[in-house]
Amino acid sequence: MKKRLELIFSWPVFFLIAATMFVTLPSCQDEVKSTYTYRAMIPVFLEMNSIREKDIIIEPSKPLDNPGKIYLYGDYLFINEPQKGIHIVDNSNPTSPLQINFINIPGNVDLAINSDILYADSYVDLLAFDIKDIRNINLVKRVENVFEHMLVDIEKSTIRTFKDTLLTAESDFMWGWGRPWMLANADVAFSGSRGGESQSYGQGGSMARFTLMSGHLYAVDEQSLRVFEVLDPTQPKHLKNIHLGWGIETIFPFQQKLFIGSNTGMHIYDASNPGLPKEMAVYQHITACDPVVVNEEYAFVTLRRGMFCRMGVDELQVVDIRNPYLPKLVKAYPMLNPHGLALTGDYLYLAEGRHGLKSFNVADVLRVDQNQLEFLKSMPSVDIIPGPKSLIIIGPEGVCQFDYSTPHSLKPLSCIQVKNPIVV
Repeated sequence: MKKRLELIFSWPVFFLIAATMFVTLPSCQDEVKSTYTYRAMIPVFLEMNSIREKDIIIEPSKPLDNPGKIYLYGDYLFINEPQKGIHIVDNSNPTSPLQINFINIPGNVDLAINSDILYADSYVDLLAFDIKDIRNINLVKRVENVFEHMLVDIEKSTIRTFKDTLLTAESDFMWGWGRPWMLANADVAFSGSRGGESQSYGQGGSMARFTLMSGHLYAVDEQSLRVFEVLDPTQPKHLKNIHLGWGIETIFPFQQKLFIGSNTGMHIYDASNPGLPKEMAVYQHITACDPVVVNEEYAFVTLRRGMFCRMGVDELQVVDIRNPYLPKLVKAYPMLNPHGLALTGDYLYLAEGRHGLKSFNVADVLRVDQNQLEFLKSMPSVDIIPGPKSLIIIGPEGVCQFDYSTPHSLKPLSCIQVKNPIVV
């Protein structure tokens, strides 16, 4: 019997658990053996100097293999291929998106755009590309070693990353626990922004780790906030790191504030002085994976059980932020397994993972559950961008777009299919 399970773990944990099970489990005679294929992330050590010596190649368009983040800038849609680079799509006609080219960027996970300058990570470096001519893209700046949490030897610029590898075993040694506790969190995202003086920003999804606001780029990793000045978009400058604690996941900008989601709560930072963000409050919740979007009065937070938050809950929380120094829970609504979400006016769109896509009228935050508009069970979804021409959704089937001019009745426009569906 052949089974395939999507697991992510390290070799030390693998051998420890395997040895423990071998010693402690009783033997039995008439045992039926099954073969299991595990997807593991094996540690790999790389020298950044050799990576930097290679040219960044702009390639012709290619099929989507395993898309990660989505980002909208003008009439163009940017789709990240994790660890490989960025696909660029002409989305001037959402019913017929046209793939143009591919930027080959080793170690890329995230992207954001500021005034025709595309920022992208390459392992520990931040790259800046001039995309004014989308068919003639040029690298204009590389800021080295700014994402140093991956570095294991600063002097030699040695980094540790992970290679996606399939392993086969004759024992389902972990699956009896349900979702194993050691799974790595794959919910990494990169945000767009909401405007800026004399600058033009793009727009990303809610499961964001980077965002742009007021001439600054903000990036979060698992425990810190990094601040970059990008007043000259071509010359990003790393200003400082701010320690936030553990389990940091997402960041969302709104009205000179930063709303940072973590496994255990939501941090609110005052960024009116953009180079020196100051903590205003921390709203605590049960341990759970946590994206957030906000408007003038409320933050909408999805909590779900996930790879590092198995003991969490699956729900939508509405938090009163009218006094950002004292955020208060208004009401929590049970959900199935909520991921990313998007807010446009009084309408909230919520990605329910493998269960589908939901929409709500949230004008009355005390009656959200009574004002569900649609539940598209045929549209598994992970994250959402409410663009000016379409609602853009990434899910297992690829990147799909809907006409949402009538909020209670989404109309499908197009889908860019992928070879390897996203596991949700």
